[in-house]
Amino acid sequence: MPTWRMVAGTVLLFLLLIVGGLVAGYLLVGIPPANSAAKAQSNVYLYSDGSELARDGDVNRENVPLSHVPRTVQRAVLAAEDRDFYSESAVDPAAMVRAAWNTVTGKGKQSGSTITQQYVKNYYLGQEQTLTRKAKEFFIAIKLDREVSKDKILQGYLNTSYYGRNAYGIQAAAQAYYSKNSDKLTTAEGAYLAALLNAPSAYDITAHPENKPRAVARWNYVLDGMVKKKWLSRAERAAMTFPSLGKAKASAGLSGQRGYLVEAVKDYLTDHGILDENTLRSGGYRITTTIDRKRQNALVRAVNTQLMDKLSDSRKVDRYVRAGGASIAPGTGRVVALYGGIDYARQYVNGATRHDYQVGSTFKPLVFAAAVQNNSTTQDGTPITPNTVYDGTNKRMTVSHGHPTGFAPANEDDRSYGPITVTEATDKSVNSVYAQMGIDVGPDTVKNTAIALGIPARTPSLASSRGAVSLGTATPSVLDMTQVYATLARHGSQRPYTLVDSVTKGGEDVELPERERTTAISRAAADTTTQILQSVVDGGTAQAAQAAGRPAAGKTGTAEDDKAAWFAGYTPELATVVAVLGQNPDTAAQEPLYGAAGQPRLNGGDFPAQIWADYTAAALNGRPVRTFDLRLEPGAEQSTSPTPSGGAGQSPSGTASPTAGPSGTGSPTNTTAPPGTGTPTGPTGAPTPPTFPTGGPPAPTVGFPTIGANPDDLAAYPGD
Repeated sequence: MPTWRMVAGTVLLFLLLIVGGLVAGYLLVGIPPANSAAKAQSNVYLYSDGSELARDGDVNRENVPLSHVPRTVQRAVLAAEDRDFYSESAVDPAAMVRAAWNTVTGKGKQSGSTITQQYVKNYYLGQEQTLTRKAKEFFIAIKLDREVSKDKILQGYLNTSYYGRNAYGIQAAAQAYYSKNSDKLTTAEGAYLAALLNAPSAYDITAHPENKPRAVARWNYVLDGMVKKKWLSRAERAAMTFPSLGKAKASAGLSGQRGYLVEAVKDYLTDHGILDENTLRSGGYRITTTIDRKRQNALVRAVNTQLMDKLSDSRKVDRYVRAGGASIAPGTGRVVALYGGIDYARQYVNGATRHDYQVGSTFKPLVFAAAVQNNSTTQDGTPITPNTVYDGTNKRMTVSHGHPTGFAPANEDDRSYGPITVTEATDKSVNSVYAQMGIDVGPDTVKNTAIALGIPARTPSLASSRGAVSLGTATPSVLDMTQVYATLARHGSQRPYTLVDSVTKGGEDVELPERERTTAISRAAADTTTQILQSVVDGGTAQAAQAAGRPAAGKTGTAEDDKAAWFAGYTPELATVVAVLGQNPDTAAQEPLYGAAGQPRLNGGDFPAQIWADYTAAALNGRPVRTFDLRLEPGAEQSTSPTPSGGAGQSPSGTASPTAGPSGTGSPTNTTAPPGTGTPTGPTGAPTPPTFPTGGPPAPTVGFPTIGANPDDLAAYPGD
């Protein structure tokens, strides 16, 4: 056992080494000149073929003295970043240790740096996450604090910090967000700019409207901190409202589609932890994207030809028209084309990646896929297949375990269909059928299947939706929905999409994360879903998609109040989603699109499906026609519809169908096909049951021949 002298000596030696190291570091590390990173290099973005897509990195900066920043704005920044700045030392070892511990233990990547340390990193060093840089930052901050006043350090921090929108410094930020000089900023505006320092891109609610709750929460945190420090009275705080933002302005080099593509790639790099925002902003990276130049141009041409060229300045509603599109090669998960809007310099929000428009009926196939995947049944125990008969009566009350749920959605144009198979209900996008199916499957099961297929779990309104989730009240992005449909095209095998093929700096590769394949749903569930989606294109609401000249599967969708129209579809080798969105250019409010482009109303089967067909035909031009290779769930073979479309089965009250079973469920009693017939029988117990075919040759199993190459082999195709 060591003696107390040995223990004391060891501790003393350890402390002497630490003190010696600190002294040596302080003496050896001097305050360097301003670094080149303070002027941020350009990043170069390339198409997949290596040709240049865009460059960023032009610095928007104008330094101002501290006297040109209102005192309340200065204090807002302190409340956000370092409330004890004027009273504390240049470094806070306890905060650094705490931040390191939280990062290591999985509580999130945190910074324990003071404002002085952050200014040193911004102005003297760089953004690289290395121990050497951290050590230099530590010693330079201590020296700087001894040689320079706190006011000078705060002034330097305000002038070198990044606020998003390519704005470096408080003056550039004031212009970028409020079109005013920094000395004219209000306290509320200053608090928002201070909130941006925590996550500049994410908290820009113009570019990311879905993040407004987080941005407002951070804004409240800043103002509440000012009240705690007695820099702001409670009465002043209570009277403040969240400030509205000015229109964003893109640099000339990012006009057209380039800005949307660069923004999407940047978000991909930061969201997937490949590069953090500060490191990427320091520049010098060469980023090869997955964007196929020819397909990108084809998507832009399709939107212009099929939609934008048909708009008129004489129609007010045409000012509201926006569009978003994304295309993924299912074999590899590579995003080959992305449409964000007419011009990044004119419409700042990316229509392909925004998360604030309902997807409508394009969500319904996910409900059916969940039903097949989980062997779900109707309320009376009938297995849910393409041939299962539901009651399509308009505004029919949904039922759960024999009790009404209070949810009775209307069908489009208030049309009733009576008894109708799932396939035909999908063709006609019958809300009453899918509302009941969502209850039968279970909202949580539907939500979990949607997440497995590729919709992010954090998607707004996905978690909060209950029965209505089946009708598309969630707001995933166009790109998210493209991943979902690419998963269906891959027979249920989910592979996260990628926008980046490679990243290099100084000739060295940056490691990209593995994109592991998982089984989202079984092949039978995915292929059976594909079968009913082929029917939508062959004879349902998406017949315009036939113009692609390819075997295709897809689904149309319309958001509430016709504020968005969608078409999501795929061939075996390409999945593409197109949305037409309504947004007021002055207020940014979502607007209905009634009368847009001269049409009484917009549906997914109109402009979105037409754009999809135009693009798909061009993107696959010269490629051999491929058919779907489907392995269906038993009992999923196509059969004849039980009734003509119309109001058959509607009761006089217009609420419940007399053909419904005694439990009031969405499936009439005894409506499944007897073994071997492939055709459902009529419901029993109805006063005047409709006539159903009872014999005849079996129907074909799919709309196209099932002989063809497996989409898993598509990676062998160049560009796919």
